[in-house]
Amino acid sequence: MSSDPPAGGSRSGVTVRVHLPTHLRTLAEVEGELRFELIGPPTLRELLDALESRHPVLRGTIRHQRTRERRAFIRYMAGGRDLSLDPPDTRLPEEVLSGKEPFRVVGAIAGG
Repeated sequence: MSSDPPAGGSRSGVTVRVHLPTHLRTLAEVEGELRFELIGPPTLRELLDALESRHPVLRGTIRHQRTRERRAFIRYMAGGRDLSLDPPDTRLPEEVLSGKEPFRVVGAIAGG
């Protein structure tokens, strides 16, 4: 099951594919890749806001509920780079906006 944008209307925007790790897909009760139509600026903030809006159970898992800062041990990957430390208003990479690749939320691993 994918989270496609609602049908109807002639909204224009960009559709972004999102890949979540298994444990977050399980929590959100979704299977496979998600899709979001971004109407506003195609930024990290816009995408994460859309994700949490459509799947409220994810609020507080990817970003802190109050501060909206990225949670430790969560990484954002897109366009062949790590966007985790980029400011929230960073534009999504062209590879994601064109649909060539998904925006990935990745659970980081720590240890020694």
